[in-house]
Amino acid sequence: MQDRSDMGLRRFGRVNWLGLYTLAAREILRFLSVWTQTLMAPLVTAGLFMVIFTIAIGARRGDVMGVDFALFIAPGILMMTVIQNAFANTSSSVVISKVQGNIVDTLMPPLSGLEMVLGYLAGSLARGVLVALAIALGLAVFVGLVPQHPLIWLGFVALGAVFLGALGLVAGIFANKFDQMAAITNFVVTPLAFLSGTFYSVQDLPPMLSVITHVNPVFYLIDGGRYGMIGVSDSSPELGFAVVGLSTMAVAALAWWMFEKGYRLKP
Repeated sequence: MQDRSDMGLRRFGRVNWLGLYTLAAREILRFLSVWTQTLMAPLVTAGLFMVIFTIAIGARRGDVMGVDFALFIAPGILMMTVIQNAFANTSSSVVISKVQGNIVDTLMPPLSGLEMVLGYLAGSLARGVLVALAIALGLAVFVGLVPQHPLIWLGFVALGAVFLGALGLVAGIFANKFDQMAAITNFVVTPLAFLSGTFYSVQDLPPMLSVITHVNPVFYLIDGGRYGMIGVSDSSPELGFAVVGLSTMAVAALAWWMFEKGYRLKP
């Protein structure tokens, strides 16, 4: 008779590298298979934002922090697009799996909670970086804007994709229906993105709104990305890395706990 005493034990070391790679590859191929929606559409949307704000406000706005208004808002639009797509990548993946009833295909394989979080975040990171590079290429060609501090810029892009990807995991696990996911996007993610200095400097805000903005981690993503692109910012990039890094670890830890406990994932 077969010995069943070792059933349920991990037989592949501390990390299931094959399972982690497979989940990450699935998440990346999932958005690449519809690249016109996941990569081309954000590029067009960012271009429309640039054209509309430049035409409607740019001529009358003047310089912001010593920089032309169009150049000032370009990094903010880029970062906003990156984080929105990173959030959508994980949240849509989890919610669709839950609604269709095939989330069990992700939960049943021998993957730990941490491995599942890392696998999903790999998809968000890849999508966020690809969206950022596509928009940056467009800005270089049509506006002549290239990152002044490319490593800092890329660091904030990657950190923003991971942070919002982790937030998307938490939101996707919490939501059981598409309308719940839409509510989280409309009332949480969109305000965080738009009220974070994307289109303005916090120096122009009243004191109370300035304090509220500085509590928003997305502000530091927008501000850090702006520093990486044009060399000006409302706060130091070191502070931005610290705030967003700690926020990312906190949200990712929450997602890890949710997967480990099966919160709103298992009947």
